[in-house]
Amino acid sequence: MHVVGALNVEDARLGMVKALGLLDTPAEERFDRFVRIAKKLCNVPMAAYTMPDVDRHWFKSTQGLGGASQTQREDSFCDYAACQRGVFYVPDMLEDARFANNVLVAGPPHVRFYAGAPLFVEDVVVGTLCVLDVRPRYFDDETLLRLRDLADCLQVELQTRLARLRQDPARMSCAAMTG
Repeated sequence: MHVVGALNVEDARLGMVKALGLLDTPAEERFDRFVRIAKKLCNVPMAAYTMPDVDRHWFKSTQGLGGASQTQREDSFCDYAACQRGVFYVPDMLEDARFANNVLVAGPPHVRFYAGAPLFVEDVVVGTLCVLDVRPRYFDDETLLRLRDLADCLQVELQTRLARLRQDPARMSCAAMTG
């Protein structure tokens, strides 16, 4: 039964991501803005808005990631963030057994710090707003709360998008092509 439940959660996640029609679409200022603010707010060199797909996490918007557009799901930190309501926070990836041998930690870009806030639409996780660094970092509760608050604002943008798409079925059918 547990496996069936897990499959249903994953199916719901991928279905909602598809309904949003954002995968593999060009950059958009309305999403880039949130990522720039997250980077500045947390004083880190890297930030991203990521979305899960079947076998990858695709980056709708990035700052400081050198043009990277996705990562394999098996290497992604964002799947861990998707399992929580708050912020998934790892001050030093090398000190965490789950990540010490991860390809993104052991090799380029040598991520040492990660904090990610899951993004929910209709109680389904559809992505993550995350910040990263190449050195360990320790955030206080207020910084983690500010990242969660910013993610909540991004969620409103996503919920509004979905509501608009549902009001106009013709627009929804071409959402994946136009973003």
